[in-house]
Amino acid sequence: MPGIASATLQAPRRALVEVWRGRHGGIAQGWLSLAAYLFLALSFRAFLIGNPVVHVDEEFYLYAAQRWQQGALPYVGVWDRKPIGLFALYRLFVMAPGGGLVAYQLAGIVFTALTALVVERMAKEIAPPRATWLAGAAYVLYMPVFNCALGQGPVFYNLPVALAALTVMEAWKRPNAPDLLARGVQAMALVGIAMQIKTCVVFEGMALGLMLLARGWADGWRGWRFAMACAVWAGIAILPMALALGAYAAAGHGEAFIQANFVSVFQRGPEGPVAGFRVFKETLALSPFILAILLAPRRMPMPRAHPVALRALRLWAAAAVLGFLVFGTWYDHYVAPTLAPLSVLAAPALARTKPGERWYGRLLLGFGAVAGLVVMVYQVHRHGNGQQVSHLASTVRSEIHGGCYFQFDGEPAFYQAVGACVPTRFAFPNHLTTYTEATAIGADPNVEVARIMLSRPDVVQVAEWKKIYLPNHVSRAVLMDFLLRDYEHYASVQVGERSYGLWRPKLRPQDTGAAIPTSAVQG
Repeated sequence: MPGIASATLQAPRRALVEVWRGRHGGIAQGWLSLAAYLFLALSFRAFLIGNPVVHVDEEFYLYAAQRWQQGALPYVGVWDRKPIGLFALYRLFVMAPGGGLVAYQLAGIVFTALTALVVERMAKEIAPPRATWLAGAAYVLYMPVFNCALGQGPVFYNLPVALAALTVMEAWKRPNAPDLLARGVQAMALVGIAMQIKTCVVFEGMALGLMLLARGWADGWRGWRFAMACAVWAGIAILPMALALGAYAAAGHGEAFIQANFVSVFQRGPEGPVAGFRVFKETLALSPFILAILLAPRRMPMPRAHPVALRALRLWAAAAVLGFLVFGTWYDHYVAPTLAPLSVLAAPALARTKPGERWYGRLLLGFGAVAGLVVMVYQVHRHGNGQQVSHLASTVRSEIHGGCYFQFDGEPAFYQAVGACVPTRFAFPNHLTTYTEATAIGADPNVEVARIMLSRPDVVQVAEWKKIYLPNHVSRAVLMDFLLRDYEHYASVQVGERSYGLWRPKLRPQDTGAAIPTSAVQG
């Protein structure tokens, strides 16, 4: 088992070495391309570096990693449904100077550039060299379009998935190769690592696994040999998850691990029309890819492509699209796993040199650059900046007298900035404030809010805007009952587009004779 685990961890390094040693280009060309992608990604995102409120998800990952470092185990001390690998990755960032904020943002840029390098390498199978670097550039430009500029999950797991797809593509091109089993182990190890960053990778992993089995079958594998390969590859893919589950079970937290990782996603409530509108927006944003991949080949001859590689790339892209569609929530960052295969498949359109054909590539790259910049600027306008967060934190700290700070509405970065105790393990606000999560967190959010308020936090933060996202009206009513009876409003603070009301107890924390409001019991 230790040898298999070690091989799994070594898979990303070996796969990246293969990218550099590929028959197209060479080591020097690989370093040159990587440097160019790093420069493009960094210059495009530079104004976001150091901003603690780029996106609520990555704020929470950093917060959870910091709490883990302090002893609060994910799923037990801090609840979420993301796999443990994502929090482990952020815990590495937390070890860097500055608490991990700039570290995770720079790491996200490096991961983006490395994934673009893999995109470039794969594009060389179906497009001329002049277009392959542009395919990687398209990936770099489009990630921010779907709110994956710095630290969202796909920024990190797209790299091992792309490396796994490259490994499978190479295996497909080599009939009767003696190293097919080893290549399959490498690919499935990469998939296993990626699934511990985000579980939805399972669809791409299954597709890549079936492609490996198809290669084995075409090579004449039958009987025990075919069954052994299937068992080995599947076992390697689930090994990281099995190790994590085993560690939690040994610590007495197996039930919490299973509820968060496997059960909660199926307990979420529907999001209604808002989810359908997301699909509409995301389809519009992907339309340059649709034109470049589907329309361009019909209008003009395709550059010479390796037919087996092209087939493998199309299957990978189909699996990535399926992984996006199947969950039904369709958040914008769920599109990001499709961007690597789509960027590769768009490479032939980027090779066009005739005047009437260039517009496909220009539209693809131009739209990505403009839309990515617009989305990032809008996010800063909407969520705010470090100076505003510091002002809110100082306003909160002025009323912290050794007690806790509870934000019913807000962002996890506020908790980090304030530095006070947090009175709940449900620190991601949506888990207590939205109706979609009310049945999915393994606890009653209405009772949890009542419990928190009975603990008399020193400061309570609540939204002062009218349009609340998917509101849980019962938990909000419980909160407001407590606030109107036992608290007083002392400040309003603007962060980005949003104004937050800050409330403090009317009496000092030792006066705790309050009872649970009737709305909490009824909820």
